[in-house]
Amino acid sequence: MYLKTRLVDTVRIDPENLGMPVRDAVALALRDKLEGQIDKKLGALVAVLDVADVGDGHILPGDGGVYYETTFDALMYKPVMQEVVEGVVVEIVEFGAFIGIGPLDGLVHVSQLTDDYVSHDGRNARLVFKGGGRAVAEGDKLRARIVTIALNERDAHESRIGLTMRQPALGKLEWLEEAAKEAKND
Repeated sequence: MYLKTRLVDTVRIDPENLGMPVRDAVALALRDKLEGQIDKKLGALVAVLDVADVGDGHILPGDGGVYYETTFDALMYKPVMQEVVEGVVVEIVEFGAFIGIGPLDGLVHVSQLTDDYVSHDGRNARLVFKGGGRAVAEGDKLRARIVTIALNERDAHESRIGLTMRQPALGKLEWLEEAAKEAKND
């Protein structure tokens, strides 16, 4: 889920940016410092949208920069348990498919793709289902439900989001559209 959030932080303006208008320098420093960072409670900070307020600057002895406490609006992505998400398959591995959902990737383990037996086709980078000849490959658009969340603030690449497609109305969007057409014709 994407959220617009008002946050407060202190940023350091480098000496080479002190000639810029203060709001512009603060916005640049916030983007450099925070965009792409993860907080377990707030989620992933996608973008700094607007600087709402900039406090007085503080100079520390021996430091050429100026520190400003600032209030700003940010676009956050916070995965929510049981949320239905859509994304694109970014990587196929032997044990499942990684799906890009916003700024993070989620994993649909092979056991959560379908009730069918699933085999890995490494040559074509896809997962093939035994019944019906269907497959999931890189670039496919999928709909899934979030079933586990483990965000890692220190290393975003270590964050884990588990997904499932083993419920009605979840799966490859192409298959869902086909099923809707069939149901409409019946």
